[in-house]
Amino acid sequence: MPVLIRPLTPYVYLMACDLIIRNGTIVDGTGGEPFVGDVAISAGIIVGIGSVEDEASREIDATGLLVTPGFIDLHTHYDGQAIWSDRLTPSSAHGVTTAVMGNCGVGFAPCRAEDHETLVDVMAGVEDIPGVVMADGLPWTWETFPEFLDALDVRARDIDVAAFLPHSPLRVYVMGQRGVDREPATAGDLELMSTLAAEAMTAGALGFASSQMMVHRSESGVPIPSYGAAYAEYEAIARGIKAAGGGLLQFVPDLVTDAYEPVLKTVFDVAADVGLPVTFTLVIGNAGDPQFIDALEIVDKANAAGGQISAQIFPRPIGLVLSLELSGNPFILYPSYQELAALPLAERVAEMRKPAVRERILNDAPTAEGHPLMLAAQAFDWMFPMGDPPNYEPEPGDSIAQRARARGVSPLEEAYDRLLDDDGRAMLLVAMANFRGGSLDTVAELIRRRDVVLGLGDGGAHYGMICDASFPTYVMTHWVRDRPAGRMSVAEAVRELTSVPAGVVGLGDRGRIALGFKADLNVIDHDALRLRRPVVAHDLPSGGRRLDQTADGYVLTVVSGEVIAECGVPTAARPGKLVRGRQPAPV
Repeated sequence: MPVLIRPLTPYVYLMACDLIIRNGTIVDGTGGEPFVGDVAISAGIIVGIGSVEDEASREIDATGLLVTPGFIDLHTHYDGQAIWSDRLTPSSAHGVTTAVMGNCGVGFAPCRAEDHETLVDVMAGVEDIPGVVMADGLPWTWETFPEFLDALDVRARDIDVAAFLPHSPLRVYVMGQRGVDREPATAGDLELMSTLAAEAMTAGALGFASSQMMVHRSESGVPIPSYGAAYAEYEAIARGIKAAGGGLLQFVPDLVTDAYEPVLKTVFDVAADVGLPVTFTLVIGNAGDPQFIDALEIVDKANAAGGQISAQIFPRPIGLVLSLELSGNPFILYPSYQELAALPLAERVAEMRKPAVRERILNDAPTAEGHPLMLAAQAFDWMFPMGDPPNYEPEPGDSIAQRARARGVSPLEEAYDRLLDDDGRAMLLVAMANFRGGSLDTVAELIRRRDVVLGLGDGGAHYGMICDASFPTYVMTHWVRDRPAGRMSVAEAVRELTSVPAGVVGLGDRGRIALGFKADLNVIDHDALRLRRPVVAHDLPSGGRRLDQTADGYVLTVVSGEVIAECGVPTAARPGKLVRGRQPAPV
């Protein structure tokens, strides 16, 4: 990688520095050319860049290493994990230093005591968080959204968090059972929603999040409370946000159906009428009509008329991880498999290897009940064995369907056999979306658009289905270094992971290596950067299971000037804070 050596005027300090990172290749987050220099930090702030003559309590030689701003993930669900844990992994293991939660309009506040079970039911269904984990992990020391922020504020953790006001809890808090049943909001309901939205913004919410996605259902199988909300409801909430100084609207449209266009129009029109920015989830179908193109045309028109709209896109396939140890596999809904599902893994594998059991399961049929996402558990044309390191852009010929044809067996047989690999610990990746035509070429085109931002790591959710919070490492490896074609420069990739998301969400104090900016940094051995295969961990409350994923190559991750991880090993530092509201850029 060509490196510009830029002599900079040393910054003169009035106090000793806490940390100086010397001789690193600085990728400052603006998209400009990398250059070799030092970064000096004092009191959690960047106070010097270039040739720093002062000394510090600790100095790091970063010769040959990248020095980047900390990464920002706009779409996470750490609403629970940020309460019960002091580490927000997997995100913090992949260079993320700020995580925004409350997305998709689901969360735990505001909430009255009598509605705890309702919100747990919603989170269990939408985000695959076991109810027992939430029952054990949530103290429910809050009722209002400001009180929830206070609970976050007193918790020490490794990285910063910020939060949206979520739509479904707000609706249930205002309307009770009528909100759960998705009845239309009355004039009185709308007035109270507006007031509470303003209260949340004043307390420190970054904005408001909602979902209009059909597959977002509670564990009981019903659509979430926000589904089908009318224009008047969005407008009332938006006006409350505007009255309190403004904030970002985040939502998930139903892009997998033909109903996405009126939903986009509703939220975009509200944003235009009230004067608020919007970010929404954009999904690329693997096949069929390219609805994402039509959605982006709507974005183009809205932005041309003065809107501030960004589409959030995930930089690898959106999908599921299937395994005998996880929430789903191709046989999870088969009664003959369910008879074995409660057995310890080793015993289950031993049973499944018996010819009679194998034949019985393969000749069974699924029940009609189950999580909507399990419909993809037999999408064999888009299903691939997951190796180590995992390949998130596999060749179409490696699919379970193609492998089955090569063996002369059915896809069910091939999937069955692959699940038993590695003594039953093997994993299968289902690329449900963003893998159009069997590649990421369409993603490559879209991630360079000005109205598209990277996100959708979903950390803190889908514990037994996905592990997408590792996407920053994937961007820095696959999209910068390893992909045969269509790669990004390191400066472009870092910009898309730092200053761009910071700008979308209004966090002007971070996302760049510049004087006065927050000292959130990564020091990366780019040549050694490597994404590991996900593993199953049992470290949630009540011993709950989740997917975790680590990486090699992160030499340091720094939050507010404190080193939170060194060579992949967490330190005792817990400098992470709650970010209350949008933050201005340093003067």
